[in-house]
Amino acid sequence: MKLLVLFCGVAVGVATSGCYTNPVTGRKSMVLISQQQELAIGAQSFADTRGKEKISAAPAEIDRVRRVGERIAKAVGEQMPDAKWEFVVFDSPAVNAFALPGGKVGVYSGLLRLAESDAELAIVMGHEIGHVIARHGAERMSEAMAIEGFGAIAATVAEGKYDGQTVGMFKQFYGLGTTIGILLPHSRGNESEADRMGLIYAARAGYDPRAAIGFWKKMAAQSAAGGGAKPPPWMSTHPADEKRIADLGAAMPQVTPIYEANRGKFP
Repeated sequence: MKLLVLFCGVAVGVATSGCYTNPVTGRKSMVLISQQQELAIGAQSFADTRGKEKISAAPAEIDRVRRVGERIAKAVGEQMPDAKWEFVVFDSPAVNAFALPGGKVGVYSGLLRLAESDAELAIVMGHEIGHVIARHGAERMSEAMAIEGFGAIAATVAEGKYDGQTVGMFKQFYGLGTTIGILLPHSRGNESEADRMGLIYAARAGYDPRAAIGFWKKMAAQSAAGGGAKPPPWMSTHPADEKRIADLGAAMPQVTPIYEANRGKFP
């Protein structure tokens, strides 16, 4: 019982700590890593990716990503004050994109083929940039650091009071409990938050946010066509496709007026 109480205290402490406020959603999160550290990590990660992946030489792909990216960057404005924006297309069939601290954005050519319109591409790029502005990467690293630290302290205390089998059970319970009870729910929440931010940034950039519905339906269909069993929602790092699409639809009354106010402002 004492171990259970200790675990619950750790879970509440990690879940409610707040050091950073998302400028778009207002959500507070625990961040133990400085923005300077984030910039250094982002720069190194981007350099590593550029060194490993083939960079596209297709002018149409490069121009498209840069054009959409620059509009999203204007919509972001001062919410990423240290950004030195760089948009790179990687020649790969992967349906993927990413953004890193410092305004480093990578888009894979496979995604460009699935995202048929610029509005769909803007939704994805806005989502990825939303992760950076929300500092989701730093938040996940901070949570892992806190959980590991609390776990080590709790295990040390337990080792002085309980037998080896009980301590071993506690460690297993702690690891599984923090993963299912904290890390995975927070990951799904981060994805949903980035979805909302992506809609807002795309709308501010003059792209119709309603394109998100069609795009994520295509993503869901492609995933289903690929076969393979998906983990249950409570074991997944991302929201279920059905929930994601429903949440995007529910957000349209809030973001469509933003689009209407900004459409036509960009060439």
